[in-house]
Amino acid sequence: MAKKLYVGNLSYNTTQEQIRTLFAEVGEIAEITFITDRETGRPKGFGFIEMATEAGAQEAIKRFNGYVVDDRALTVNEARPREDRSGGFGGGRRNDSQSRNRRGRF
Repeated sequence: MAKKLYVGNLSYNTTQEQIRTLFAEVGEIAEITFITDRETGRPKGFGFIEMATEAGAQEAIKRFNGYVVDDRALTVNEARPREDRSGGFGGGRRNDSQSRNRRGRF
């Protein structure tokens, strides 16, 4: 069964191909994704790799957590499930002095 890994502390210059080549040393890669900024398209310095097997994932964690790529020590661990985030803006009430002052004027 496939296992998703978090890979952090990536240099902005590190490519997906570099990481794919590295992780292919320990097993088959099902998918690789680098996270980028929505507006600028620049990398955010982390990504996810889905290894095809549990054994490959465990070996990748053991070998590559702390491994240096482009002068940066990688952080590699099991990816946590994505937290359910409610979308949209606004919402809660502000409790700062500015909002209190606004209410008092009307």
